[in-house]
Amino acid sequence: MGEAPVSELLDIRGLRVSYGTRGGAITAVDNLDLAVRPGEVVAVVGESGSGKSTTAHAVIGLLPPNARVDGGSIRFEGRELAGASDRELRAVRGARIGLVPQDPTVSLNPVTRIGDQVAEALRVHGLADRRSATVEAVELLERAGLPDPAVRARQYPYELSGGMRQRALIAVAIAARPRLIIADEPTSALDVTVQRRILDHLDALVRESGAAMLLITHDLGIAADRAHRVVVMSQGRAVEAGPTRTVLDVPRHPYTRGLLAAAPSLSVTDRVAPKHLPDGAALVTVEGVSKEFPLPRVNGGSRTVRAVDEVSFDIRRGETFALVGESGSGKSTTARLVLRLTEPTAGRITFAGADVTHARGPALRALRRRAQLIYQNPYASLDPRFTVAKIVTEPLRAFGVGDRASRLARARDLVDRVALPSSALDRRPAQLSGGQRQRVAIARSLALSPDLVVCDEPVSALDVSVQDQVLRLLAQLQADTGVAYLFISHDLAVVRQIADRVAVMKDGRIVETATAAQLFDSPRHEYTRELLDAIPGRRATPL
Repeated sequence: MGEAPVSELLDIRGLRVSYGTRGGAITAVDNLDLAVRPGEVVAVVGESGSGKSTTAHAVIGLLPPNARVDGGSIRFEGRELAGASDRELRAVRGARIGLVPQDPTVSLNPVTRIGDQVAEALRVHGLADRRSATVEAVELLERAGLPDPAVRARQYPYELSGGMRQRALIAVAIAARPRLIIADEPTSALDVTVQRRILDHLDALVRESGAAMLLITHDLGIAADRAHRVVVMSQGRAVEAGPTRTVLDVPRHPYTRGLLAAAPSLSVTDRVAPKHLPDGAALVTVEGVSKEFPLPRVNGGSRTVRAVDEVSFDIRRGETFALVGESGSGKSTTARLVLRLTEPTAGRITFAGADVTHARGPALRALRRRAQLIYQNPYASLDPRFTVAKIVTEPLRAFGVGDRASRLARARDLVDRVALPSSALDRRPAQLSGGQRQRVAIARSLALSPDLVVCDEPVSALDVSVQDQVLRLLAQLQADTGVAYLFISHDLAVVRQIADRVAVMKDGRIVETATAAQLFDSPRHEYTRELLDAIPGRRATPL
């Protein structure tokens, strides 16, 4: 990116925002100063709860009912937005300031075609009538980078991938050619390659239109690649701000230094796990395994899709073996095959020397006890009605291990191992943070002292600092117990932190297998190099 102009498009001074709760007002943004100039990209970086999204929503008047602006100024193009009426804000929102929200799943109307949702943005601002809006919507979808835009315009959100849905939201945001685009965590739920393509496209749109972008992100790697300037927020305050290179190369505040240390894409030499390649026999062996799923019938004929295609690998006792690939590559289906949560179409799976390919009854139950699973989403994988004590002891009850007193003692020990206070045993998931919930999920997976734990994207839903804590916890538990991990991820930067060996999957096949060091230093396959190039923070961007 080149040097940005110096006049200010957005000027925030002394902004204070609070949320009303039963226990009183909670300050979310405290005396914040922030400016964005025309043609400039400013990244606001921080963990969940730091106030960065609240700041973005305050600018466009989309704060929830229990929030209020307590003080300060928000000037856009010289116009004061703090305290502006709904009518004044509607004239700015969408027309002069476009928003790309975080979650396309909830931001798009599920019962309205994509093209109609883009066309609505044009009609609302009087930029097109009903007929011309339909044509222009297709053009906007093409500008946003959607393939076959005329086809996509007639589809519903559920028929598109996550990346396609996010591009549709970009089309809505740029419909009125706004002067400022607010991108609120626009790629946090996407694979790194899709993330890179969408951010590249946003960069190009900003350059073409001369607009500015306020980029909200928890990932300093993204900020390093994309922003002219960075504002680091913690507990509602801007603790550090300045040119991106200055903030990243010479961070002054301990919080910024902590974020940098925790960001896997910016600290690739710092492994959280000791380098070791366990010798000895394989715990799990997968030989030529395939899995086919039926597709809906077309013209009376049956069709299938091969999600896993002749995959072979082994996992040694005490090691971390990673499967890496984009969504749809087959890695999670492979993990389900290893756990025998789905039946393979072909191939052979052995566990501790026993053939479990078609295990039934007692043999399958024995496998369930020795192989456990940590799910991706700690918000959805824990029963909200259970206390932590009941969640952790549930596997013990299911297998009839111990009595009530010994199970509770085991739960206390496991909660202590995952660095949670003993008081957490009486809480329910809703009373815990995302990182604490994932620690509970880890404790539950270890309750039966398994030989293998499958970690299916266990940190992708977490902030980088919490992500770092969970990865270090997994490494420490492995060192203490000798458990083996099958680690599923789309993020090679995370994998480098913890994996001993890595297999890269594409279109259901393993295209490359190597040690983590070999894969990063000398990748052989073109797809592996593409995944490496997509890691945020790796590209050299002139700022």
